[in-house]
Amino acid sequence: MDFSLDQFQLNDKVAVVTGAGGRGNSIGRAYAMGLAAAGAAVVVADLNAAGAAAVAEEIVAAGGRALGVEVDITRPQSVQAMAAVAKAEFGGVDILVNNAALMVELGSASAVDIPLEEWNRIMDVNVTGALNCVQAIVPLMRERGGGKIVNQSSGGAFPAQSIYGISKLALVGLTTTLARQLGPENINVNAIAPGNTTSDAGKTLTPDDSPFIQFLQASVAMRVRGAPQELVGTLLLLCSQAGDWITGQVINVDGGWVLRP
Repeated sequence: MDFSLDQFQLNDKVAVVTGAGGRGNSIGRAYAMGLAAAGAAVVVADLNAAGAAAVAEEIVAAGGRALGVEVDITRPQSVQAMAAVAKAEFGGVDILVNNAALMVELGSASAVDIPLEEWNRIMDVNVTGALNCVQAIVPLMRERGGGKIVNQSSGGAFPAQSIYGISKLALVGLTTTLARQLGPENINVNAIAPGNTTSDAGKTLTPDDSPFIQFLQASVAMRVRGAPQELVGTLLLLCSQAGDWITGQVINVDGGWVLRP
């Protein structure tokens, strides 16, 4: 079959995006809006119910289909309820974007000093939370003959030099494992590793005058920061028919911060 731009369309697809209703200018919001613009119905899922509803309302106002759902991804029952709402409202799920994570909320404790309760909290959200969502959504994908899962890693995982980085590198391991195990069922599993963005969270964590931004200015091949919307093209590739032969991959979208073959 010849290539067509129609392969990027997501008409009749249903997507769940976690962490999509938090801070105003967020990657999650950009993902939800981008998937809707490509034709998908979107379940905007977030611990912040009001934020999820607001993003869903934006999508509907623009002519799309969306629903805001409150979810705590660390609680399997909450995630199962989210999946049930997606099936009841839209008939099932084709796309899962595991975007929800702790980042700004994290301190700077070293691995040697971090209390185990804090370590467990980070892993519960950033790694186990994604697995909870996979376990709830994959049965719905099986009913529809396949699906696409995209996990949100980070440039900070390569190499991991913080607890956050460790959690995001662990998510890469989950990505490759799921890709191998779910590939025979026509379910693609990939990850996006964003660089430093102009999201509200990114600007809060690393202001323009921070030493880290100065470091990036001396080492990144192109622009140090990208807008959340600049990640959407990669997401659409991985979620659409155009990316049917891509699985088990981590795509760095970071202006050339992480350079690797």
